[in-house]
Amino acid sequence: MLGSGVAGFLSGLGLIAAIGAQNAFVLRQGLRREHVGAVVLICAISDAILVALGVAGAQALTSTYSGFQTVMLWGGVGFLLVYGGLRFRAAWQGGTALVPMQTKPAPLRRVVLICLALTWLNPHVYLDTVALLGALSMQYAPYNWGFGAGAILASFVFFATLGYGARLLAPVLARPRAWVVLEVGIGLIMWAIAATLALRALAA
Repeated sequence: MLGSGVAGFLSGLGLIAAIGAQNAFVLRQGLRREHVGAVVLICAISDAILVALGVAGAQALTSTYSGFQTVMLWGGVGFLLVYGGLRFRAAWQGGTALVPMQTKPAPLRRVVLICLALTWLNPHVYLDTVALLGALSMQYAPYNWGFGAGAILASFVFFATLGYGARLLAPVLARPRAWVVLEVGIGLIMWAIAATLALRALAA
């Protein structure tokens, strides 16, 4: 159970830590100290809902279609390898420093609507949380919900750290090299998880 939870935590952390519009928005709100709590909760709770849907959906499909778990396992391995490769490619191309925009404070309603749009209208969110994490969770059955709980915990930890730690991270995030290191770290995590899954499948 503990092992599946740790795997879920690392998988979830690796997927959501990639630089994207949602994370950049959370960082900027943290740097500006504007409605940070609301933004963190929206992102983390949304992830929790989507991960739960993914785990439940994958469990239902596995019980209905006997070959679904095998297909999802190798599909997940392939995706993780490609995803990790893209992160290495982004690191090779160089990072971009994050500088907060110097504009007047935005009202809470506007910030909430933007955050919801960046979360629920982003197709990558569904691919990462519902499809991929749901499929990966089945590789840790019967502790697939432990995997899901670990992924959900990763979302809360990551977004809270991102939002409330933004001020402390500001000097680091202003350096493009910091983003390069982040991308390399994400790539290594994704490839390590892919290798673990592949070895488990071959040994079965």
